[in-house]
Amino acid sequence: MTETTPIPELARVRRFEAAAFRAWPAAAVHYDGTWVVRLTAGHPAKRLNSVNPLDPGDVGNLEERIARAARRFDAYGRPLTFRLSPLSGPVLATYLDAEGWGVFDESLVMRLPLEQAGVEDAMDQIPLKDIGRFIGAALKVHDLPAELRPGLSEIIGAIKPEAGLFVQEDASQPLATAICVHDGDLAGLFEVATEAAERGKGHGRRIIRSALKWARLRGAREAWLQVEASNEAARHLYESLGFTEVYRYHYRRPPGADA
Repeated sequence: MTETTPIPELARVRRFEAAAFRAWPAAAVHYDGTWVVRLTAGHPAKRLNSVNPLDPGDVGNLEERIARAARRFDAYGRPLTFRLSPLSGPVLATYLDAEGWGVFDESLVMRLPLEQAGVEDAMDQIPLKDIGRFIGAALKVHDLPAELRPGLSEIIGAIKPEAGLFVQEDASQPLATAICVHDGDLAGLFEVATEAAERGKGHGRRIIRSALKWARLRGAREAWLQVEASNEAARHLYESLGFTEVYRYHYRRPPGADA
């Protein structure tokens, strides 16, 4: 952690981690003690293909358990990847350091109490019912290959809480996308993106505010999201909307593995 990174309460971290698993479900989930092993053959995203330790004290038999996880990842054709949040604790991190594991892609989890969001004047937008139409828009604004369509469709279709699919368009061309997952009093934002040629024009701000207004009207009281620490433009946008950092996580891979 850096000197400016807040020290999170583990109970709050557990709450957001559980919400993240529900909001963005992996195709297969295995448990090794309190390690959650998430694997998804149809989509390469790291958060869908990673080992997520959830108890700082669960550090027994590390060599054996890591080898067992590696066999599961090999079966899926995925590189063994650990996702370390504050719930992972210092013992596991120290062990991986000693083994030469690489560290990459630090991300922030941010929150915003919706009573402070000021979304009353946001544009009212009805979420799409057509998953296929949303996925087509998301692939375009993210500039992702078409072969990810089945995997993304499977992920969105497996979301158990209410999911609002938002697209801003101009002449039927997508400008921005967002998914807002309403889960009790929480509203999680996913797949927020703006078409490259349209960035800096306020589309991302508008679609986020509309999504948060939609969630607030359904009883959500707190919004949250995940953003890569290196994505300065997105972080600036979220901070300007009132989001503040709760905690950070990063990924680890063994020596010789590509990050």
